[in-house]
Amino acid sequence: MIEEILKQAVAEHASDIFLIPGMAYGFKLGGTIVHKGEEKIFQEEMNRLITELYHTAGERSMERVTSCGDDDFSFAVPGVARFRANVFRQRNSLAAVIRVVNFELPDPKELHLPQTIINIAKMTKGLVLVTGPAGSGKSTTLACVIDEINKTRNAHVITLEDPIEYLHRHKKSVVTQREIGTDTESYVSGLRASLRQAPDVILLGEMRDFETIKTAMTAAETGHLVISTLHTVGAANTIDRIIDSFPPDQQQQIRIQISMVMQAVISQQLIPTTDGKEIPAFEIMFLNNAIRNMIREAKIHQIDSVISTAQEEGMITMDASLIQLYKNGRISRENAVIYSSNSELMGKKLNRI
Repeated sequence: MIEEILKQAVAEHASDIFLIPGMAYGFKLGGTIVHKGEEKIFQEEMNRLITELYHTAGERSMERVTSCGDDDFSFAVPGVARFRANVFRQRNSLAAVIRVVNFELPDPKELHLPQTIINIAKMTKGLVLVTGPAGSGKSTTLACVIDEINKTRNAHVITLEDPIEYLHRHKKSVVTQREIGTDTESYVSGLRASLRQAPDVILLGEMRDFETIKTAMTAAETGHLVISTLHTVGAANTIDRIIDSFPPDQQQQIRIQISMVMQAVISQQLIPTTDGKEIPAFEIMFLNNAIRNMIREAKIHQIDSVISTAQEEGMITMDASLIQLYKNGRISRENAVIYSSNSELMGKKLNRI
């Protein structure tokens, strides 16, 4: 039964599978959850389905979900796809949300990724952040950048992920992929160990806490390219979020550190299109002298104005990206307003078009 659901999801190009007790299983198609079949799945059958899922994932032990209440893991079904599963307890029964990850690495052109983002692969040191809400395609963007490095550079790339989504074969580079909880205890311990593994590029799946952020900054300072993600929207918000994670007495020091090591912040959102699919909108910020000075002098609120006037440097604000998609007929006026940082201001901008 579970394998049939997984195969059906891949055939229908679903991004996620929902197995929640009390309803029919569902697929996320073009950003909308669609329920499949008439029959609701109740607790007993759901528990059987989840047990089958663990069996499909290489006889994985259910001990973690039993003791902690949730479990994150990835697995592959040969000839079908890779999947990233989160199994959890809710209302005293098991449930799962499964992300579909294709075996093939994504094509940046099909994903509408600007060349300026792919060019990050040419950077050799510093910190690059890809930010956005959960499910906005950050992992896919990172996979495209790592693949470009792999194709064009002779480097040692170390990835620390929870869990591993895309598998990278060795091309021009050596790519070492480590999964948190399986290959290393935590992001911090894996990151510290990676500094002794002759890395050129370190991909950090997520900067979850103060300790990870601090270690990532140190790694970027020592001459490595560190690429990671944060759940923030907008470049200025991302800088604020990093600074705020440090104690007040260290914040001025961290401003100086960020202004020295940060290279770029890519912020992305997935927007529903007029034809029922999804398309990414990006805010792209590369740190020039003006932005570095603003970070040092705690004038982060002024960064947006620099991004909006630096298009020749490859920068773009989220609002400008949304307006572009609206002008090209890809997204509706309503969604351009909903996904903007300031809906009132966006409304006025659209009125002028």
